[in-house]
Amino acid sequence: MLQQYNPKNAYIKIHVGGKLLPREEAKVSVFDSSVQGGDAVWEGLRVYKGGIFCLDKHLDRLEASAHTLAFANVPSRSEIKQAIFETLQANGMRDETHIRLTLTRGEKVTSGMDPRLNTKGCCLIVLAEWKPLVYNNDQGIRVITSSQRRNNPQFLDSKIHHNNLLNNILAKIQANVAGVDAAIMLDSNGFVAELNDTNLFMVKDGEVSTPFADACLHGITRGLVIDLCRESGIPVAERNLSLTEFYTADEVFATGTMGELTPVHEIDGRKIINRAGKKILQSLQQGFQTLIPKYSEKLPF
Repeated sequence: MLQQYNPKNAYIKIHVGGKLLPREEAKVSVFDSSVQGGDAVWEGLRVYKGGIFCLDKHLDRLEASAHTLAFANVPSRSEIKQAIFETLQANGMRDETHIRLTLTRGEKVTSGMDPRLNTKGCCLIVLAEWKPLVYNNDQGIRVITSSQRRNNPQFLDSKIHHNNLLNNILAKIQANVAGVDAAIMLDSNGFVAELNDTNLFMVKDGEVSTPFADACLHGITRGLVIDLCRESGIPVAERNLSLTEFYTADEVFATGTMGELTPVHEIDGRKIINRAGKKILQSLQQGFQTLIPKYSEKLPF
């Protein structure tokens, strides 16, 4: 599954360090912490029909990640929102838009690892593009299991939504070589953690299960699906799950801002066969659509 370039994005304006700049001029310094060491945090936001989905939930996570990494001079929430709104307005974007919101530790006075070299404060980047959902929620995806393990708190806490994505990228390379859409990453104990880019759920005998958010990102869509199950009376549990349980599940699906709820049809060559006949995923997909207007912050323009 390769995202396609949209010619509409050729002349977009991007918010970098407090300025709206044309695409070709939107750059950070070679001394920026994101260049020097991947020292940045980010969020992916989706714009639907004049509203930004779960904006405050995303900003909560962004601020928590920045605080954990001891970022200094973090822009206020109102400043971040204003930068987002200005970017969308400048590009005439009100729907079918993906925002890559990045906050770096900022520019260093000289190259080096020490955060004390970052004396100019954080750099905020708002990159908004015309972009459809990354997966086709009707067609679904095929995945393999990667040999690359997902980080857990023993090494680098996945609850920090950081820009150090090399282990995910290595897993994605394996998926590309195998000719599938994504790769399952296991935790250090061999249990399923998540895909290289989205969270995972499975359904068996009417019960929905998802891995603990230990070695996986505590995804916002993931949390909404858990809440949706509980509100709908669908049994749901967070627990350790093995590959065998996913192979033999009735339904498997991925969740994420860029894919919503996406069915997984094949894992390591094993077809996912719905022996129970119930279409719980379809019910959750329909329920999720009702949440979009409920949790979307309206654009002020």
